[in-house]
Amino acid sequence: MKTPVKILIVEDEMVIGANISLQLTGLGYDVVGIVPRAEEAIACVEQECPDIILMDINLKGDLDGIETSKLIQKDHDVAIIYLTANADDDNFNRAKSTHPYGFISKPFKKLDLQRAIELAIDRLNHKPESDASENHSTPETDPFILSNCIFVRYHEKMVKVNIKDILYIEAERNYCRIHSKNKEYLLVITLKDIDEKLPSKHFLRVHRSFIVNLSQIEEIATSHIVIGKKAIPVSKSLKEELLKRLQTI
Repeated sequence: MKTPVKILIVEDEMVIGANISLQLTGLGYDVVGIVPRAEEAIACVEQECPDIILMDINLKGDLDGIETSKLIQKDHDVAIIYLTANADDDNFNRAKSTHPYGFISKPFKKLDLQRAIELAIDRLNHKPESDASENHSTPETDPFILSNCIFVRYHEKMVKVNIKDILYIEAERNYCRIHSKNKEYLLVITLKDIDEKLPSKHFLRVHRSFIVNLSQIEEIATSHIVIGKKAIPVSKSLKEELLKRLQTI
C-alpha cells in the first residue's frame, strides 16, 4: 500500500463530508475528493484511483451508494466502507452483496472511523494477488464459439453452453463472466475480444461492462434493462441501437 492512503468521500451532506475530510487529513490520509452524487464519484474514481471509498448509502440523484459501489467495482478494485444513518436490514443486506470493508452507522466517533480505515488497509495489504480460485470455473483457455453455442472450459473440460441459454456476459477486468440460466463461467478473455467473436444476431454490447442476449431482455427502463432479475445499465449512446435491434428479433 502506498503512503499516504488515498481516500474518496462520497457524502450527500457536504458539511459532514468536510468534517470527515478534516479528521482524515489530521490522521495523515490523502483525501482526493468530497462528492455528493454517483456520477461525480465514478468520475473521481477514474481520475484519482483511490484506495478506499467512504460511501454514504443515501446519495443525491438517481443512484444510491450501494448501486454506485456496484458500478465502480465493475472496473476498479477499491475498498468500500459504507456510512449510513439508516442501518436497517434491507440496506445492510444489499450492502453485503458488494463485499464492503466496513459499515459505519451515523453518528459515529472519530475512533470508529479511524479503526474502520485501519482494518480496511490491513485487509488490502494482505489481499491475495489473485482470487481466481474462488470463481465458479477455472479460466484456462479461450471459448470456442459457434453459431448456436459456445464451448467453455469448466472443471478441466470443455462444456457446451447453448446461445439461447446465455442471459448476459459481464466484464471482470481482463476476464469476463458468462451468466447462463443454470451456471456461471469465468473466461480468460476481455469483454471487447469476446464481443468481436459473438454472433451479432443474438448479442449486443449495451455498456462497457455488459453484453446482453437480446432475446432474454424482460424489461426496458430509461437507463437500464432487466434480464433474469438483474438490472443492467445501458449507455445513452447505445440505447437507440438497442431499440432498433429489438425490432428485428
